[in-house]
Amino acid sequence: MVSRTIWLDGSFVPWEDATVHVLSHSLQRGSLIFDYMSVHKTARGPAIFRMPEHVQRLLISAELVGLSIELEATQIEAAIVETVRRNADATAVKVSAFLPSIEVDVVPADPRVALAIAAYNPRQDILATKPANTYRYRETARVWIEKSVKNRRLDILPPQAKVAANYTSPMLAKWKARQAGYDEILLVDEAGCIAEGPTTNVFLVDARGTLVTPSEENVLLGVTRRSILDIASAEGVPLREGNVRPGDLLGAAEVFLTGTTAGIWPVESVDGKPVGGEVPGPISVQLRSCFRAAAAGEDPRFVSWLTFVDAA
Repeated sequence: MVSRTIWLDGSFVPWEDATVHVLSHSLQRGSLIFDYMSVHKTARGPAIFRMPEHVQRLLISAELVGLSIELEATQIEAAIVETVRRNADATAVKVSAFLPSIEVDVVPADPRVALAIAAYNPRQDILATKPANTYRYRETARVWIEKSVKNRRLDILPPQAKVAANYTSPMLAKWKARQAGYDEILLVDEAGCIAEGPTTNVFLVDARGTLVTPSEENVLLGVTRRSILDIASAEGVPLREGNVRPGDLLGAAEVFLTGTTAGIWPVESVDGKPVGGEVPGPISVQLRSCFRAAAAGEDPRFVSWLTFVDAA
């Protein structure tokens, strides 16, 4: 593993020293919030993809959960850029805000929020240390629709908050689906409509060639999701945001998932039933090609999405 440093409350500390007490509030109560963004190689050096949008989402999560982050967005962005600069070959950045204090009540007596920024290469720094069969990446996804639990309920925690506690129920559902041979799950809302995956958004292409995705109310506002909508609009692909029923996926011409890690991940089957014809389909291929070009700084229409780490 490359020697890495993590930005922690204004100072850089070695990777192995960026620790928190086992009894800290965020560990015990799930109150940690985070955001996760990608770093890409470009002709102008490493670039962070849509960093301001990710930082803004972090601050929205903090507001929804009630954590008070003292730093301004511009200060967090500067710290992210410097962290990437200090960690060669990083492909991802995770920013975490948490309550480090040891507490006895669910409401912390000490509301101080710590902020940590890690820039690293997940494959080299984490997955390489795990057993070979731990991470099963496939070019196309076999998806299971979670049916036993309505995972997206607005009266518990807003799905727009990237808070640790929001991932417990999806973790259990995905664990079971993995054991059954599926790669990903899709969560449903209280009305039984498709919402999203635990860390992905979902899109389908209907029989008329319209790109459809669940509306914002019941999903995490994925930055990749927004990027695909923007690219599709620029490419002249018809769009619609609205309710998606499980049957809509099975009758779709194409289905794909999006996310910072997933990029655009074509879906080959839902609940064991094939989706569409050739996978990936033509619109999935078109949007994936445009997205990769944008992330690499090769499409002038979207170069503003990139923050170049070595910029003067």
